[in-house]
Amino acid sequence: MSEFFEYLGEVLKRVFQDIGAFFNTAFASPWGPVGENFKAYGELFNQYSRTWGAGGWIFYVIFIILLILLIGGLGVLLFFLLRKYIRFVKREINKEELQETIERLNYELFNTIKEKDKILALKTGELGFPITKKEQEEATETIKEASSRFPKLTYVDYEYASFNSEIKEIDGLTLEELCNAFRNFAASQLHLYYTLDTIRQLFAGIATSKLIILEGISGTGKTSLPYALGKFFEYDANICSVQPSWKDRSELLGYYNEFTKKFNETEFLKALYTSIYRKDVNLIVLDEMNLARIEYYFAEFLSVMEMPNINEWKIELINSYADDDPKFVKEGKILIPQNVLFFGTANNDDSTFTISDKVYDRAISLFFDNKGIPFDCEYQETMKLSYDQLDHLFKNALDDFPVSDKILEKFSILDDFVIKKFKLAFGNRILKQLRTFIPVYVACGGTALDGLDFIFTNKILKKFESLNIAFLRDELKQLNTELDKLFGKGNFKMAHAYINNLIKMGQ
Repeated sequence: MSEFFEYLGEVLKRVFQDIGAFFNTAFASPWGPVGENFKAYGELFNQYSRTWGAGGWIFYVIFIILLILLIGGLGVLLFFLLRKYIRFVKREINKEELQETIERLNYELFNTIKEKDKILALKTGELGFPITKKEQEEATETIKEASSRFPKLTYVDYEYASFNSEIKEIDGLTLEELCNAFRNFAASQLHLYYTLDTIRQLFAGIATSKLIILEGISGTGKTSLPYALGKFFEYDANICSVQPSWKDRSELLGYYNEFTKKFNETEFLKALYTSIYRKDVNLIVLDEMNLARIEYYFAEFLSVMEMPNINEWKIELINSYADDDPKFVKEGKILIPQNVLFFGTANNDDSTFTISDKVYDRAISLFFDNKGIPFDCEYQETMKLSYDQLDHLFKNALDDFPVSDKILEKFSILDDFVIKKFKLAFGNRILKQLRTFIPVYVACGGTALDGLDFIFTNKILKKFESLNIAFLRDELKQLNTELDKLFGKGNFKMAHAYINNLIKMGQ
C-alpha cells in the first residue's frame, strides 16, 4: 500500500514540475537573456567611455535623457490606450444593460396593459355598469394590440376596420390638366413654385419608376415637392428621416425582439402597411436618403420591385407565422402595394454618400439647382384621385403617344456613337423606361424630344462623371455635334448644358 502512495506522490510531483516548467518556458525564459544583455551593455560602456572626452559625455547625457523620454512616452501612451479601451468596454456593457432594461420594461408594460383591461372588464361587470359596443371593441383591440407581435400594424387593422376606401373617379381628367392643377395648387395654397417642365418630369417619372430621387442643393424645394403632392391628393406624405448609421433593412423596417417577443416596427413599415388599405396615391419620403448607403438599407426593395409579376413584390418581416399576426402579414411577409410611391431627397455635398449606378438605373431622378420663381395663377383646390385612375391615365398615354420608330432609330445611332467614343452602353432597362417616360411626358403637355433629352441626360450622361473627362474633351464636343446632327439645333438643351459643364470640369 505504501508503494502506491509513493508512486502517487512521484506522479503528482512530476505533473507540477511539468506545469512549472511550462510557465517558466512560456513566460520567464524569454526574459532570461535580458540580464546578460545588461551585462554586455556595461562592458560596451566601459570599453568606449574612457576615450569620449567632454563632448562625448555631453552627447551621452543627451542620449540617456532622450531614451528615458522615449520609454516614458511609450508607457504613457500604453496607459492611455488601456484606459480608453476599459472605458469603451464599460460603456458598451452599460449600453447593453440599458437596452435590456428598456426591452424588459416594454415587455412588462404590455403585460400590465393587458392585465389592466382584464381587471377593468371584471370590475365593470361586477358593479353593473353598462359597456357600449364601441367601448367593448376598443378594450378588445387594446388587449389584442398588447398581445400581438406587431402592435402598430395591429392597431392599423383596428383603425381601418370600417374604412371606406372607395374614391369617385374624376370625369374627363387628362394628365396635362393634372399637371397644371398640381402646379397651381402648390403655388396658390403653399407658395411653392415649380416649372411646368418639372411637374411633367415628375408625373412621367412616377409612371416609369416607383422610386423618384430629388437631388440638388439645400433649400431648392426637394422635400416640399412630395409634401405638396400629398396635400394635393388629400393624403399627407409620410416623411422618414434617414440616419447616417443605417446599414441594413432592419433600420428601415424594424426587427423582431427575442426578449419581448415583439417586432419593433418603424414608422416606415407602418406607412407601408397602411397603404395596403387605401386606394389613393401614398407617398413615403426618405429624407436625405444618401446620408447612408441606399444600396444597403433599401437593397431588398430595389430588387423586389424589378420583378415583372407584381404579386411577387413581397418583403419578409419575420420567418415564422402566428395566428394573431396583422391581417396583411401573410406567412411573415407583406406585399408592396402598387399605390405606394417612394421619394428620396439627396443633397450633393461632402457629408453624403454618392448614389450608385444600381440605384440610378432603377430610379428617376430630378435635379433642383435653383429656387422657384413666383408666378401668378388661379386658386386651385385639392384633388382626391385614386391610384387606379392615375394608372389608367398612364396606360392611355402609352397607347395614345407611343415612341415613334424614327426617334428609336436616331436613339440607336446615338447609342452606337456613345459606345464607340465612350465605351458606355445604354442597356435594356433604360430602353424600357424610355418607352414609358416619353409617352407620359407627351401626355402631360411636353414634346417627345424633350422627354428623350431628359432620359439621355439623366440616364446616360450622368454615367460620364465616372470617366476621365480631362482626356475626353474632344469626344464630348463631337457628342454635342452629333446631337445637333440627329435631333436638330436648339433641341436637347439639358444634354448640351450637361456636356458643356463636363467640358469645363475637364479643363
